Amino acid sequence: MKRDTQDDPESRTGARDQVADNADQTSADADQTNADADQTASERDEADAAIDQLAADRDQATADSDRQSSDAGAAPAAYEASRLARATSSLNRLATHIARKGTARSRLTTAAKRDANADRRDSTARRLDEKAEALARRLESSDESLAERLAEVSSRAAADRARAAADRLKAAEDRAESARERERLEAELHSAHLDDLTGAFRRETGTLALRHEIDRARRADGRFIVAFVDVDGMKKVNDVDGHAAGDHVLQTLVWTMRSKLRSFDPVVRYGGDEFVCGMGGVELGDVERRFEDIDRALKFEVGVGISVGLAGLEPDDTLERITARADEELLKAKRRRQA
Repeated sequence: MKRDTQDDPESRTGARDQVADNADQTSADADQTNADADQTASERDEADAAIDQLAADRDQATADSDRQSSDAGAAPAAYEASRLARATSSLNRLATHIARKGTARSRLTTAAKRDANADRRDSTARRLDEKAEALARRLESSDESLAERLAEVSSRAAADRARAAADRLKAAEDRAESARERERLEAELHSAHLDDLTGAFRRETGTLALRHEIDRARRADGRFIVAFVDVDGMKKVNDVDGHAAGDHVLQTLVWTMRSKLRSFDPVVRYGGDEFVCGMGGVELGDVERRFEDIDRALKFEVGVGISVGLAGLEPDDTLERITARADEELLKAKRRRQA
């Protein structure tokens, strides 16, 4: 009499085997996809690094051209064009840094996918173990094919667990590498665009940031205030207490400005103990109150204050014009303090 395969235990076991095989193949395919994504991210890192190097080489070539032009008495227009080219290279390098940070984040995503694959492999291994236990209960000494089947299932379960462990190890390595990459990129970005002592924007990069904020203010309500800031009595601090004390004053000033201004307001070290800040969408009176708070806080912390000149954006203003007016207001404020 022919057996009904739907009721045949071995047929049902075979069907469950097929389901387990399909699940394992799905995990393997996902693992390969994640490996390909990780390889692509690595290749993108190499390409971005090459772009960084190209931008740095272009900066150096432009700087050499500046020096030669200056020695030869080149026209101001040529020098300005060279300076703008160098500024553009700096922005390109900044964009590349941002892209590389995105690649580092993608590694974290890949690591999470590896962990998910490891979980799926463990789940498959558990199912295979359950199947092995069921087969073991049915195993008879005379049934050699069933014994072979049991050995095969047990072997597959062990292999899945080993691959799951390898996935988790690789995911941990990916996370560690991503963290190292982010730290390195932050250090490179800081070195390229921020003042080493205070953490404020360097003058060249800060100029680009201020121009960007002016353009954004014109697209909004047109309100933009430039503040020109100078530390009072800085020479006396350096002469009496030493340059380390002077450095502390500058660091405290920038920290105080950052805490009293908005996070997106550019703070630029313009030179020595002079700083330029830009604030959009605010009234002059509000900016005056903010810098009065900064002056009081700085006096409390280090015993010296600041003088500030403020200028509002006018319809045909350039950054140079509004900064010059703020500088004039600063000189007036310093005279009032000395009077």
